[in-house]
Amino acid sequence: MSVQLKGRFSFPGGVHPPEKKELACESPIQPGPAVTEVAVMLSQHLGAVCDPLIRKADAVQAGQKIGDRDAFVSAPVHSPINGKVKEIALRSHAVIGRGLAIVIEALPNNPTKRSHFTLPDGFDERKYSAEQICEAVREAGLVGMGGAGFPTRVKIEPNPRLPKETLIINGCECEPYITCDYRIMLEWTNQIIAGVRLARRASGCSRVFIAIEDNKPLAIEAISEALKNAADGDRIAVAPVKTKYPQGGERQLIRAVLKRYVPTGGIPPMIGVVVLNVATAAAIAEAVVSGQPLTHRVVTVTGEAIARPGNYYVPIGTSVEDLVEFCGGVTEKCAKVVLGGPMMGIAIADLKTPVTKATNAVTVLTREQIGRAKFARRQTACIRCGRCLQVCPENLNPTKIAHAVKHNLLDVAAGYYMNACIQCGCCSYVCPANIELTGYVKTGKIFLAREKKKMAE
Repeated sequence: MSVQLKGRFSFPGGVHPPEKKELACESPIQPGPAVTEVAVMLSQHLGAVCDPLIRKADAVQAGQKIGDRDAFVSAPVHSPINGKVKEIALRSHAVIGRGLAIVIEALPNNPTKRSHFTLPDGFDERKYSAEQICEAVREAGLVGMGGAGFPTRVKIEPNPRLPKETLIINGCECEPYITCDYRIMLEWTNQIIAGVRLARRASGCSRVFIAIEDNKPLAIEAISEALKNAADGDRIAVAPVKTKYPQGGERQLIRAVLKRYVPTGGIPPMIGVVVLNVATAAAIAEAVVSGQPLTHRVVTVTGEAIARPGNYYVPIGTSVEDLVEFCGGVTEKCAKVVLGGPMMGIAIADLKTPVTKATNAVTVLTREQIGRAKFARRQTACIRCGRCLQVCPENLNPTKIAHAVKHNLLDVAAGYYMNACIQCGCCSYVCPANIELTGYVKTGKIFLAREKKKMAE
Protein backbone atom coordinates (compact mmCIF):
# COMPACT_ATOMS: atom_id res chain seq x y z
CA MET A 1 0.00 0.00 0.00
CA SER A 2 1.16 3.51 -0.81
CA VAL A 3 1.07 6.17 1.87
CA GLN A 4 -0.67 9.51 1.32
CA LEU A 5 -0.18 12.00 4.10
CA LYS A 6 -3.23 13.90 5.28
CA GLY A 7 -3.54 17.65 5.34
CA ARG A 8 -2.10 20.37 3.15
CA PHE A 9 1.50 21.19 3.97
CA SER A 10 2.59 24.80 3.56
CA PHE A 11 5.04 27.49 4.63
CA PRO A 12 4.69 31.07 5.92
CA GLY A 13 4.37 33.81 3.30
CA GLY A 14 4.03 33.43 -0.44
CA VAL A 15 1.34 34.50 -2.92
CA HIS A 16 -1.16 32.85 -5.26
CA PRO A 17 -1.08 34.55 -8.68
CA PRO A 18 -3.52 33.43 -11.42
CA GLU A 19 -2.41 29.94 -12.43
CA LYS A 20 -3.15 30.07 -16.19
CA LYS A 21 -2.26 26.38 -16.47
CA GLU A 22 -5.42 25.55 -18.41
CA LEU A 23 -3.70 26.74 -21.60
CA ALA A 24 -1.42 23.67 -21.77
CA CYS A 25 -2.32 21.26 -18.96
CA GLU A 26 -4.53 19.11 -21.21
CA SER A 27 -1.89 18.90 -23.93
CA PRO A 28 -0.06 15.54 -23.83
CA ILE A 29 3.70 15.44 -24.34
CA GLN A 30 4.40 15.54 -28.08
CA PRO A 31 7.61 15.32 -30.14
CA GLY A 32 9.14 18.72 -30.83
CA PRO A 33 10.38 20.11 -34.16
CA ALA A 34 12.69 18.17 -36.48
CA VAL A 35 15.62 20.58 -36.13
CA THR A 36 18.23 21.29 -38.78
CA GLU A 37 20.65 22.85 -36.29
CA VAL A 38 21.20 22.85 -32.52
CA ALA A 39 23.41 25.01 -30.31
CA VAL A 40 24.48 23.02 -27.24
CA MET A 41 25.65 25.45 -24.57
CA LEU A 42 28.79 24.49 -22.64
CA SER A 43 27.30 26.17 -19.56
CA GLN A 44 23.99 24.53 -18.64
CA HIS A 45 24.54 24.01 -14.92
CA LEU A 46 25.84 25.59 -11.75
CA GLY A 47 29.55 24.96 -11.36
CA ALA A 48 32.51 24.64 -13.71
CA VAL A 49 31.78 25.32 -17.39
CA CYS A 50 32.51 22.42 -19.76
CA ASP A 51 35.43 22.42 -22.19
CA PRO A 52 34.68 21.28 -25.75
CA LEU A 53 35.81 17.73 -26.57
CA ILE A 54 35.41 18.11 -30.33
CA ARG A 55 36.45 20.63 -33.00
CA LYS A 56 34.89 22.38 -35.94
CA ALA A 57 33.97 20.03 -38.84
CA ASP A 58 33.99 16.92 -36.61
CA ALA A 59 31.19 14.41 -37.13
CA VAL A 60 29.17 13.63 -34.01
CA GLN A 61 26.61 10.98 -33.12
CA ALA A 62 23.45 11.39 -31.07
CA GLY A 63 24.33 10.83 -27.41
CA GLN A 64 28.05 11.48 -27.91
CA LYS A 65 29.76 13.45 -25.15
CA ILE A 66 30.91 16.75 -26.69
CA GLY A 67 31.83 18.78 -23.60
CA ASP A 68 33.11 18.00 -20.11
CA ARG A 69 35.21 19.33 -17.23
CA ASP A 70 37.25 17.48 -14.63
CA ALA A 71 35.54 19.18 -11.70
CA PHE A 72 33.34 17.88 -8.91
CA VAL A 73 30.56 20.42 -9.48
CA SER A 74 30.06 20.07 -13.21
CA ALA A 75 28.11 17.98 -15.73
CA PRO A 76 29.03 16.92 -19.29
CA VAL A 77 26.97 17.85 -22.35
CA HIS A 78 26.05 15.58 -25.24
CA SER A 79 24.92 15.94 -28.83
CA PRO A 80 21.17 15.33 -29.22
CA ILE A 81 21.50 14.56 -32.97
CA ASN A 82 23.72 12.99 -35.59
CA GLY A 83 25.49 15.77 -37.41
CA LYS A 84 28.57 17.84 -38.08
CA VAL A 85 30.08 20.58 -35.92
CA LYS A 86 29.47 23.84 -37.73
CA GLU A 87 31.33 26.01 -35.23
CA ILE A 88 32.08 26.60 -31.56
CA ALA A 89 30.98 30.16 -30.97
CA LEU A 90 29.19 32.56 -28.65
CA ARG A 91 25.43 32.26 -28.46
CA SER A 92 22.78 34.05 -26.41
CA HIS A 93 22.36 32.58 -22.94
CA ALA A 94 19.37 33.51 -20.80
CA VAL A 95 21.34 33.57 -17.52
CA ILE A 96 24.88 34.73 -18.34
CA GLY A 97 24.08 36.80 -21.46
CA ARG A 98 26.47 35.11 -23.87
CA GLY A 99 28.24 31.78 -23.65
CA LEU A 100 30.15 29.31 -25.78
CA ALA A 101 28.02 26.80 -27.66
CA ILE A 102 28.79 23.88 -29.92
CA VAL A 103 26.68 24.43 -33.03
CA ILE A 104 25.81 21.17 -34.81
CA GLU A 105 24.18 20.84 -38.24
CA ALA A 106 21.89 17.83 -38.57
CA LEU A 107 22.71 15.35 -41.32
CA PRO A 108 20.34 15.47 -44.34
CA ASN A 109 17.35 13.12 -44.10
CA ASN A 110 18.43 12.09 -40.63
CA PRO A 111 15.68 11.96 -37.98
CA THR A 112 16.37 14.32 -35.06
CA LYS A 113 13.49 13.21 -32.85
CA ARG A 114 14.04 10.66 -30.11
CA SER A 115 11.55 8.16 -28.75
CA HIS A 116 10.91 8.47 -25.05
CA PHE A 117 12.43 5.81 -22.79
CA THR A 118 10.09 3.07 -21.51
CA LEU A 119 10.90 1.35 -18.24
CA PRO A 120 11.39 -2.42 -18.76
CA ASP A 121 9.33 -4.97 -16.83
CA GLY A 122 10.82 -6.36 -13.66
CA PHE A 123 12.82 -3.25 -12.76
CA ASP A 124 14.77 -3.69 -9.53
CA GLU A 125 17.01 -0.89 -8.27
CA ARG A 126 18.92 -3.38 -6.11
CA LYS A 127 20.73 -4.54 -9.25
CA TYR A 128 22.67 -1.27 -9.14
CA SER A 129 25.14 -0.15 -6.49
CA ALA A 130 25.23 3.43 -5.22
CA GLU A 131 28.51 3.93 -7.09
CA GLN A 132 27.00 2.66 -10.36
CA ILE A 133 24.01 4.96 -10.02
CA CYS A 134 26.12 8.03 -9.24
CA GLU A 135 28.51 7.30 -12.11
CA ALA A 136 25.67 6.78 -14.59
CA VAL A 137 24.02 10.03 -13.47
CA ARG A 138 27.29 11.93 -13.83
CA GLU A 139 28.09 10.50 -17.27
CA ALA A 140 24.57 11.27 -18.48
CA GLY A 141 25.06 14.94 -17.58
CA LEU A 142 22.03 15.13 -15.30
CA VAL A 143 21.26 18.43 -13.61
CA GLY A 144 18.26 19.86 -11.79
CA MET A 145 15.57 20.27 -14.43
CA GLY A 146 13.27 22.47 -12.39
CA GLY A 147 15.29 25.59 -13.18
CA ALA A 148 18.34 25.64 -10.88
CA GLY A 149 20.56 23.30 -12.91
CA PHE A 150 22.65 21.94 -10.03
CA PRO A 151 24.53 18.72 -11.01
CA THR A 152 22.46 15.77 -9.78
CA ARG A 153 25.41 13.51 -9.01
CA VAL A 154 26.62 15.98 -6.40
CA LYS A 155 23.20 15.94 -4.73
CA ILE A 156 22.73 12.17 -4.48
CA GLU A 157 26.32 11.04 -3.88
CA PRO A 158 26.88 9.75 -0.31
CA ASN A 159 28.92 12.05 1.90
CA PRO A 160 30.02 10.74 5.33
CA ARG A 161 30.35 14.30 6.62
CA LEU A 162 26.76 15.14 5.61
CA PRO A 163 24.71 11.92 5.77
CA LYS A 164 21.39 12.12 3.94
CA GLU A 165 18.19 11.01 5.67
CA THR A 166 15.25 12.37 3.68
CA LEU A 167 14.59 12.55 -0.05
CA ILE A 168 11.90 14.99 -1.26
CA ILE A 169 10.70 14.76 -4.85
CA ASN A 170 9.44 18.14 -6.02
CA GLY A 171 6.25 17.88 -8.09
CA CYS A 172 4.85 21.27 -7.14
CA GLU A 173 5.42 23.32 -10.32
CA CYS A 174 4.15 26.46 -8.60
CA GLU A 175 4.94 28.99 -11.37
CA PRO A 176 1.91 30.12 -13.40
CA TYR A 177 1.50 28.72 -16.96
CA ILE A 178 4.08 25.88 -16.70
CA THR A 179 2.72 22.31 -17.01
CA CYS A 180 5.63 20.13 -18.22
CA ASP A 181 6.16 18.47 -14.81
CA TYR A 182 2.42 17.89 -14.48
CA ARG A 183 2.33 16.01 -17.79
CA ILE A 184 5.45 14.03 -16.83
CA MET A 185 3.72 12.93 -13.61
CA LEU A 186 0.68 11.78 -15.58
CA GLU A 187 2.48 10.14 -18.51
CA TRP A 188 5.87 8.98 -17.19
CA THR A 189 4.69 7.92 -13.75
CA ASN A 190 6.51 4.57 -13.53
CA GLN A 191 9.72 6.13 -14.75
CA ILE A 192 9.52 8.74 -11.97
CA ILE A 193 9.00 6.06 -9.34
CA ALA A 194 11.97 4.08 -10.70
CA GLY A 195 14.14 7.21 -10.57
CA VAL A 196 13.01 7.88 -7.01
CA ARG A 197 14.00 4.38 -5.94
CA LEU A 198 17.40 4.71 -7.64
CA ALA A 199 18.02 8.11 -6.03
CA ARG A 200 17.05 6.71 -2.63
CA ARG A 201 19.47 3.80 -3.05
CA ALA A 202 22.31 6.06 -4.16
CA SER A 203 21.83 8.69 -1.43
CA GLY A 204 21.07 6.28 1.41
CA CYS A 205 17.92 8.18 2.44
CA SER A 206 15.54 6.27 4.72
CA ARG A 207 12.49 8.52 4.14
CA VAL A 208 10.99 9.62 0.81
CA PHE A 209 8.23 12.16 0.16
CA ILE A 210 6.76 13.05 -3.22
CA ALA A 211 5.33 16.56 -2.78
CA ILE A 212 2.59 17.64 -5.20
CA GLU A 213 0.44 20.78 -5.01
CA ASP A 214 -3.24 20.10 -4.33
CA ASN A 215 -4.32 21.79 -7.56
CA LYS A 216 -3.04 18.65 -9.35
CA PRO A 217 -5.39 15.90 -8.06
CA LEU A 218 -4.88 13.73 -11.15
CA ALA A 219 -1.13 13.74 -10.60
CA ILE A 220 -1.57 12.86 -6.92
CA GLU A 221 -3.85 9.99 -7.95
CA ALA A 222 -1.48 8.76 -10.69
CA ILE A 223 1.56 8.72 -8.40
CA SER A 224 -0.40 7.09 -5.56
CA GLU A 225 -1.68 4.33 -7.86
CA ALA A 226 1.81 3.67 -9.22
CA LEU A 227 3.15 3.35 -5.68
CA LYS A 228 0.47 0.77 -4.85
CA ASN A 229 1.90 -1.45 -7.58
CA ALA A 230 5.52 -0.85 -6.59
CA ALA A 231 7.23 -3.50 -4.48
CA ASP A 232 8.20 -0.98 -1.80
CA GLY A 233 5.56 1.68 -2.39
CA ASP A 234 4.77 1.82 1.30
CA ARG A 235 8.21 3.30 1.91
CA ILE A 236 7.40 6.32 -0.27
CA ALA A 237 4.78 8.84 0.89
CA VAL A 238 2.80 11.26 -1.25
CA ALA A 239 2.60 14.66 0.46
CA PRO A 240 -0.12 17.00 -0.92
CA VAL A 241 0.99 20.59 -0.36
CA LYS A 242 -0.98 23.80 -0.49
CA THR A 243 -1.15 25.52 -3.87
CA LYS A 244 0.93 28.61 -3.32
CA TYR A 245 3.93 30.32 -4.89
CA PRO A 246 6.87 29.66 -4.34
CA GLN A 247 5.90 26.27 -2.92
CA GLY A 248 8.36 24.60 -5.32
CA GLY A 249 11.34 26.45 -3.88
CA GLU A 250 13.73 24.02 -2.18
CA ARG A 251 13.82 25.83 1.13
CA GLN A 252 10.06 26.42 1.16
CA LEU A 253 9.27 22.79 0.30
CA ILE A 254 11.50 21.48 3.09
CA ARG A 255 9.85 23.86 5.52
CA ALA A 256 6.37 22.78 4.37
CA VAL A 257 6.90 19.01 4.43
CA LEU A 258 9.41 18.55 7.25
CA LYS A 259 8.92 21.73 9.32
CA ARG A 260 12.69 22.15 9.24
CA TYR A 261 14.77 25.17 8.21
CA VAL A 262 17.81 25.22 5.96
CA PRO A 263 20.34 27.60 7.55
CA THR A 264 20.75 30.97 5.83
CA GLY A 265 23.49 30.58 3.25
CA GLY A 266 23.34 26.81 3.66
CA ILE A 267 22.15 23.92 1.52
CA PRO A 268 19.65 21.08 2.22
CA PRO A 269 22.33 18.36 2.79
CA MET A 270 23.41 20.34 5.87
CA ILE A 271 20.19 19.12 7.53
CA GLY A 272 20.24 15.70 5.85
CA VAL A 273 17.81 16.45 3.02
CA VAL A 274 17.97 15.93 -0.76
CA VAL A 275 15.44 17.60 -3.09
CA LEU A 276 15.00 16.45 -6.69
CA ASN A 277 12.56 17.60 -9.36
CA VAL A 278 10.19 14.99 -10.86
CA ALA A 279 11.70 15.46 -14.32
CA THR A 280 15.15 14.86 -12.85
CA ALA A 281 13.90 11.68 -11.18
CA ALA A 282 12.59 10.42 -14.54
CA ALA A 283 15.93 11.25 -16.17
CA ILE A 284 17.78 9.26 -13.48
CA ALA A 285 15.87 6.12 -14.47
CA GLU A 286 16.67 6.71 -18.14
CA ALA A 287 20.36 7.30 -17.42
CA VAL A 288 20.86 4.30 -15.13
CA VAL A 289 18.67 1.69 -16.82
CA SER A 290 19.32 2.51 -20.49
CA GLY A 291 22.56 4.51 -20.27
CA GLN A 292 20.89 7.35 -22.17
CA PRO A 293 22.40 10.82 -21.59
CA LEU A 294 20.29 13.91 -21.07
CA THR A 295 19.87 15.18 -24.66
CA HIS A 296 16.12 15.93 -24.72
CA ARG A 297 13.65 17.42 -22.29
CA VAL A 298 9.98 18.40 -22.03
CA VAL A 299 9.31 22.12 -22.51
CA THR A 300 5.98 23.89 -22.04
CA VAL A 301 5.32 26.47 -24.76
CA THR A 302 2.47 28.62 -23.52
CA GLY A 303 0.87 32.02 -23.09
CA GLU A 304 -2.12 33.88 -24.52
CA ALA A 305 0.05 35.05 -27.43
CA ILE A 306 1.11 31.62 -28.67
CA ALA A 307 -0.94 29.94 -31.40
CA ARG A 308 -0.81 26.34 -30.12
CA PRO A 309 0.23 26.02 -26.45
CA GLY A 310 1.49 22.57 -25.49
CA ASN A 311 4.19 20.38 -23.96
CA TYR A 312 6.96 19.23 -26.28
CA TYR A 313 9.83 16.74 -26.01
CA VAL A 314 12.64 18.63 -27.73
CA PRO A 315 16.39 18.25 -28.38
CA ILE A 316 18.50 20.35 -26.02
CA GLY A 317 20.01 23.11 -28.16
CA THR A 318 16.81 23.75 -30.14
CA SER A 319 16.33 27.48 -30.66
CA VAL A 320 13.34 29.21 -29.08
CA GLU A 321 12.51 30.49 -32.57
CA ASP A 322 12.21 26.94 -33.99
CA LEU A 323 10.12 25.84 -31.04
CA VAL A 324 7.74 28.80 -31.25
CA GLU A 325 7.33 28.38 -35.01
CA PHE A 326 6.59 24.68 -34.47
CA CYS A 327 3.74 25.78 -32.17
CA GLY A 328 2.19 27.87 -34.91
CA GLY A 329 4.08 31.06 -34.17
CA VAL A 330 2.96 34.00 -32.06
CA THR A 331 -0.20 36.04 -32.44
CA GLU A 332 -0.38 39.81 -32.94
CA LYS A 333 -0.72 40.20 -29.18
CA CYS A 334 2.88 39.05 -28.59
CA ALA A 335 5.02 41.51 -26.66
CA LYS A 336 7.62 39.52 -24.74
CA VAL A 337 9.11 36.01 -24.70
CA VAL A 338 10.19 34.62 -21.32
CA LEU A 339 12.23 31.50 -20.59
CA GLY A 340 10.49 30.02 -17.58
CA GLY A 341 7.40 31.43 -15.93
CA PRO A 342 6.26 35.04 -15.40
CA MET A 343 7.42 35.22 -11.77
CA MET A 344 11.07 34.11 -11.99
CA GLY A 345 11.56 33.62 -15.72
CA ILE A 346 14.01 35.65 -17.82
CA ALA A 347 12.87 37.72 -20.80
CA ILE A 348 14.99 37.18 -23.91
CA ALA A 349 15.68 39.55 -26.78
CA ASP A 350 17.18 36.94 -29.13
CA LEU A 351 14.88 34.11 -30.27
CA LYS A 352 17.98 32.20 -31.40
CA THR A 353 18.59 31.51 -27.69
CA PRO A 354 18.79 27.71 -27.33
CA VAL A 355 16.89 25.44 -24.97
CA THR A 356 19.11 24.15 -22.15
CA LYS A 357 18.71 21.33 -19.63
CA ALA A 358 17.06 23.76 -17.20
CA THR A 359 14.59 25.30 -19.70
CA ASN A 360 11.20 24.13 -18.51
CA ALA A 361 9.03 26.65 -20.39
CA VAL A 362 8.77 29.32 -23.06
CA THR A 363 6.07 31.78 -22.00
CA VAL A 364 4.84 34.37 -24.51
CA LEU A 365 3.27 37.40 -22.85
CA THR A 366 0.79 39.80 -24.48
CA ARG A 367 0.86 43.56 -25.00
CA GLU A 368 -1.90 43.89 -22.43
CA GLN A 369 0.16 42.06 -19.80
CA ILE A 370 3.25 44.13 -20.60
CA GLY A 371 1.15 47.28 -20.55
CA ARG A 372 0.08 46.50 -17.01
CA ALA A 373 3.70 45.87 -16.10
CA LYS A 374 4.74 49.24 -17.55
CA PHE A 375 2.05 50.94 -15.48
CA ALA A 376 3.30 49.07 -12.43
CA ARG A 377 6.73 50.62 -12.88
CA ARG A 378 5.32 54.08 -12.13
CA GLN A 379 6.51 54.00 -8.56
CA THR A 380 5.23 56.03 -5.64
CA ALA A 381 6.68 56.39 -2.17
CA CYS A 382 6.59 53.37 0.15
CA ILE A 383 3.43 53.57 2.31
CA ARG A 384 4.81 51.27 5.04
CA CYS A 385 1.95 48.82 4.64
CA GLY A 386 4.08 45.78 5.44
CA ARG A 387 2.67 43.56 2.69
CA CYS A 388 6.15 42.66 1.44
CA LEU A 389 7.05 41.39 4.93
CA GLN A 390 3.89 39.28 5.09
CA VAL A 391 4.53 37.46 1.79
CA CYS A 392 8.32 37.06 1.94
CA PRO A 393 8.96 33.30 2.24
CA GLU A 394 12.40 33.97 3.75
CA ASN A 395 11.08 36.32 6.47
CA LEU A 396 13.15 39.27 5.20
CA ASN A 397 12.38 42.99 5.03
CA PRO A 398 12.47 43.69 1.27
CA THR A 399 11.75 47.40 1.67
CA LYS A 400 14.77 48.02 3.90
CA ILE A 401 17.02 46.06 1.54
CA ALA A 402 15.72 47.98 -1.49
CA HIS A 403 16.17 51.38 0.20
CA ALA A 404 19.72 50.49 1.21
CA VAL A 405 20.61 49.44 -2.35
CA LYS A 406 18.93 52.54 -3.78
CA HIS A 407 21.25 54.73 -1.68
CA ASN A 408 24.30 52.53 -2.41
CA LEU A 409 24.56 51.32 1.16
CA LEU A 410 25.53 47.79 0.23
CA ASP A 411 26.95 46.93 3.65
CA VAL A 412 23.61 47.90 5.19
CA ALA A 413 21.74 45.80 2.61
CA ALA A 414 24.00 42.85 3.38
CA GLY A 415 23.23 43.35 7.08
CA TYR A 416 19.56 42.88 6.25
CA TYR A 417 20.44 39.45 4.80
CA MET A 418 20.14 40.51 1.17
CA ASN A 419 21.96 37.36 0.02
CA ALA A 420 19.30 35.21 1.66
CA CYS A 421 16.70 36.54 -0.79
CA ILE A 422 15.62 33.88 -3.34
CA GLN A 423 14.35 36.55 -5.76
CA CYS A 424 10.93 34.94 -6.05
CA GLY A 425 9.24 38.28 -6.78
CA CYS A 426 6.47 37.96 -4.18
CA CYS A 427 7.28 41.37 -2.67
CA SER A 428 7.14 43.16 -6.03
CA TYR A 429 3.91 41.33 -6.88
CA VAL A 430 2.02 42.68 -3.86
CA CYS A 431 3.59 46.14 -3.48
CA PRO A 432 0.82 48.78 -3.78
CA ALA A 433 3.44 51.48 -4.39
CA ASN A 434 4.68 49.54 -7.44
CA ILE A 435 8.28 49.50 -6.17
CA GLU A 436 10.42 46.94 -8.02
CA LEU A 437 11.81 45.48 -4.81
CA THR A 438 13.17 42.30 -6.40
CA GLY A 439 14.99 44.37 -9.01
CA TYR A 440 16.78 46.35 -6.32
CA VAL A 441 17.83 43.11 -4.62
CA LYS A 442 19.21 41.68 -7.86
CA THR A 443 21.15 44.89 -8.49
CA GLY A 444 22.46 44.95 -4.93
CA LYS A 445 23.73 41.38 -5.17
CA ILE A 446 25.59 42.14 -8.41
CA PHE A 447 27.24 45.29 -7.02
CA LEU A 448 28.13 43.57 -3.74
CA ALA A 449 29.76 40.67 -5.61
CA ARG A 450 31.79 43.16 -7.67
CA GLU A 451 32.97 44.96 -4.57
CA LYS A 452 34.05 41.70 -2.94
CA LYS A 453 35.90 40.70 -6.08
CA LYS A 454 37.78 44.04 -6.15
CA MET A 455 38.73 43.68 -2.50
CA ALA A 456 40.00 40.14 -3.12
CA GLU A 457 42.18 41.36 -5.99
